[in-house]
Amino acid sequence: MVKRTTLSLLLLSIVITAGALAGDVDLGPGASTGAPALASAGPLAFGPDGVLFVGDSLGAAVWAIDTGDVTPAGPGPIDAPGLDAALAALAGTTADRIHIHDLAVNPLSRRAYLSVARGQGEDAKPAIFTVSPGGKIELLALDGLRHARAALDNAPDPAAQGRRGESLRLDAITDLAYTDGRVLVAGLSNEEFSSKLRVLEFPFDKAAADASVEIFHGAHGRWETNAPVRTFTTFEIDQVPHVLAAYTCTPLVKMPLQGLLTEAKVKGTTVAELGNRNRPLDMVVYSQDAKDYLLMANTSRGVMKVDLTAIAKIEAIVSPVPDIAGLAFETIADLQGVEHLDRLGEGHALLLVNDGDARSLRTVALP
Repeated sequence: MVKRTTLSLLLLSIVITAGALAGDVDLGPGASTGAPALASAGPLAFGPDGVLFVGDSLGAAVWAIDTGDVTPAGPGPIDAPGLDAALAALAGTTADRIHIHDLAVNPLSRRAYLSVARGQGEDAKPAIFTVSPGGKIELLALDGLRHARAALDNAPDPAAQGRRGESLRLDAITDLAYTDGRVLVAGLSNEEFSSKLRVLEFPFDKAAADASVEIFHGAHGRWETNAPVRTFTTFEIDQVPHVLAAYTCTPLVKMPLQGLLTEAKVKGTTVAELGNRNRPLDMVVYSQDAKDYLLMANTSRGVMKVDLTAIAKIEAIVSPVPDIAGLAFETIADLQGVEHLDRLGEGHALLLVNDGDARSLRTVALP
């Protein structure tokens, strides 16, 4: 009770108040004002005019929240050492009960947003924090913000488990991205071919499209339909919008965006196998010296810089791969313990780093 009271007081007194930030963005006919009823806060993505999209796997929904955060928060890097302890102090708990799920940078304000669970198990409560250039950390007050909800009608049942006993509902939403008036949602469904890429029209005023995705997994030597996309981004290949997605163990797959809008089943093209016994965590695309690269953080294979030069014409992987194949990449030795990353302006990335004892935010030049 004490922790919840502390959090309520913080929500009332926080500098970033709803009234100061709320804008006039069209969220759709179902928009309302007040604290969104988040059951969980997972993947994050930014849309137009400071709209923050929040993936809520437990609630089987994507939320669009009008933060009103459209004014530059200041120049310079974002660096925040001892992040776990700082978040815990604001939330009225201890650092070991803070779990950071995702990081997204608002491109308008250059302010970082973190989705967090406070507590463990059924008692865990979602929260969203912001970190400004200069390292100022604040709890985002949700009480008076305008928001809208898009439900996922085919999410896994809350009691559904995978073959290792893991909760399938937690993978209802594994990643989000916004592009050209659409929110792309990766995750699992309750259908036979459970790997899904859903497309939500934004504002949330139209029915969603979704496609079951089939890929060839070189490390496993077979076509798969039940493994979820772990992280993805959008990228134009020969001026055609594509989704570039990574799966556990670690196939990298491209698929045209148009197919997700018009087809019930989509077969992705595996363009790289980046090594097994590994889980991809986060990725961004950037240009450097007139070439395009993918920067991807992983659980056991570090941060990879993948050269996308050959992605349009590279031969698809459709046979077993013992280790690595496809697009060329290098591992960035200087980047260790990276759990999440996002672009911070044109030439920099913001990293969420775990050094074993604590987490921190660090700004680095794109390699």
